[in-house]
Amino acid sequence: MSATRIVDIGALPGAREADERAAELALRLPGALAPLARIALDYRWAWDADGPELFRALDPHAWEINDRNPVRQLADLTTHAAEIAASHVPTLERIARVARVLEEDKARPETPVDGVGGPVVFVCAEFGIHQSLPIYSGGLGALAGDILKEASDLALPMIGVGLLYRKGYFHQRVDRNGLQHEYWTQIMPERLPTVQVLDELGAPLRLAFPLFGREVAFHVWRAEIGRVPLYLLDAELEENDPVDRWITARLYEGNPLTRLGQYGLLGLGTVRMLRALGIEPGVLHFNEGHPALAALELASEQVASGVPLDEALAAARERCVFTTHTPVPAGNETYERSSFLEAFADLPARLGMDAERFLDLCRTRPGTDEWPGMTPLALRLSRRANGVSLRHGQVAREIWRPLYGDVPADEVPITHVTNGVHLPTFLSTPMRALLDRHLGEEWLGRAAEPETWAPVEDIPDEELWAARNDARRLLVDYVKAKSVQDRLLRGEDPESVKAVAETFTADTLTLGFARRIATYKRLFLLTYDPERVRRIFADGSPVQMVVAGKAHPLDDNAKQMLVDAFGLSQSIGITSRVVFLEDYDLSVAAPIVGGCDVWLNVPRPPQEASGTSGMKSAANGGLNLSVLDGWWVEGYDGQNGWEIDGARRDGEDETAQDARHAHALYDLLEQHVIPLFHERDADGVPRRWLAMVKRSLVTNGPRFSAARMVGEYAQRIYPPA
Repeated sequence: MSATRIVDIGALPGAREADERAAELALRLPGALAPLARIALDYRWAWDADGPELFRALDPHAWEINDRNPVRQLADLTTHAAEIAASHVPTLERIARVARVLEEDKARPETPVDGVGGPVVFVCAEFGIHQSLPIYSGGLGALAGDILKEASDLALPMIGVGLLYRKGYFHQRVDRNGLQHEYWTQIMPERLPTVQVLDELGAPLRLAFPLFGREVAFHVWRAEIGRVPLYLLDAELEENDPVDRWITARLYEGNPLTRLGQYGLLGLGTVRMLRALGIEPGVLHFNEGHPALAALELASEQVASGVPLDEALAAARERCVFTTHTPVPAGNETYERSSFLEAFADLPARLGMDAERFLDLCRTRPGTDEWPGMTPLALRLSRRANGVSLRHGQVAREIWRPLYGDVPADEVPITHVTNGVHLPTFLSTPMRALLDRHLGEEWLGRAAEPETWAPVEDIPDEELWAARNDARRLLVDYVKAKSVQDRLLRGEDPESVKAVAETFTADTLTLGFARRIATYKRLFLLTYDPERVRRIFADGSPVQMVVAGKAHPLDDNAKQMLVDAFGLSQSIGITSRVVFLEDYDLSVAAPIVGGCDVWLNVPRPPQEASGTSGMKSAANGGLNLSVLDGWWVEGYDGQNGWEIDGARRDGEDETAQDARHAHALYDLLEQHVIPLFHERDADGVPRRWLAMVKRSLVTNGPRFSAARMVGEYAQRIYPPA
């Protein structure tokens, strides 16, 4: 590993193309609005306090129709709207301020990573940057987006690499029976805040990688995430056959052969792209096992230059680190032997090894007939590996003991870096304003330090309560508008739809349950005992709930949970108190985590690797009620929320555990949460509730910030041993 050196990220390929595209976009705008073109091509605007409003105010209706895509907003801006904005002094002042923020951000000196002689190349199958770049599905993508944003904030030398899915992840419609239906829409990168990387002759850069005995060509696109460039690989080329073009069609495609193509492109293609762009990575960070073939591509380069195989593998291993995100089998998928060998038929030969050794690198137990997978390969060819919470690290060490010769779990070399959330992205406007007033100048730059959050204790209860009420009001307004639209699209009776607007109110205790719908997340616990649920949410009840989430198109069990929940809600008459919001994505998540008073989480332990939605709620002054699993093992201290015991009791099967956890949930709601929220003093302020909120902010704010998380990666994971 070479010595630490400064990396000029801004001069990497694609930067010139971004400047040229900004100049073209600016030609369509009045001179006073021209700086908006460059702002639109850098997602740094998305986490600036003024950024979203800057584009929304140009044409609020078009902003929503355009999925809050700033490039489309500017391209479609009418002459009349542009003239109004160009003559509006506050708008021009806002443009100047945001442009200055972006310029100063780029000009900051880099913060090098000790001992790493090049950029950190962060490779992931999905990135949740913003709803206008729909190449994410859920928590893994949101986490990856937060890492890039925080790396930009910390001025770390990082580059992101992913895939440009031309149809993204699916959109969700739910019918009147609760059955999920999926549909996909076409993405046009020419209308996104992305630019195509060109070669020296000004043509789209064309690269290729081997798959199933043929060459698959791909292009490269670039998005600006503040200081961090995100390169996206795209197989939608006319020269590819339709099957190969499908590789970058849909995120988490159900066909295993297509997924092998995706992981081949992500792994092999990443290294080939880095070589073509002249980028020498200091370390490659595999965020899940999907890109693990990159390590073998590095080794094959060494073998081609005459280095013995074992030395080449060891050298590749020293350049890679790996984060595993899930103990759920579906997250560590394996593949049929012959398909795997056919997909990557050239790799064993290029590495100078036989097929069985190649397969053994991808098996937990070499020398068996176990199907190969990417996670064992990533673990074998990374010098450091980590889970994403203290508890997940423990679970991962136990799961992967066989890969290390069945040594005791505490000797398995998998550590943990607990996830965190990017606060500027997920703080609601009222909470951001409150914390800006009380935590001091530039407090977000010190968010990982406990001392930064200490002044929360001195915030007057009345101010904190007002901010929480404002955030809940924003959520309720959003719920009324979206749920009415969702229900009318379902064909529900307009009169019953009106009930939501009449019964969902801004002063009512609001619970939130929004996440990917998977079997282990146990949505069914919310309706496990119909009579108790009816009693909690009956008309006139002092509580309401927002539910959102998508089930994978092939997860029939998860889809059935949604059907069952819909059916029960209708049968016991609580559909006006429990609202399901369709098509969960980052734009839906923000108002929910910002406005809910209590965040519910009931995964089957120990299958929750971390969970970040609860962290986002906590940062916004919400309180968590969760099974003691994932991040909540570290977050809960007995005074900052509520816990459901996650340990399985002797002789307890899953059915018994479900019953115990469901009734514990109802008990906590009826006996603790609801009474505490409605306990008010003479001024109408819930003092004891707010004391718990302050405790949650002080304890969880710094510990689960992305600043702390990315700082740990830079200090503990990226540097060489």
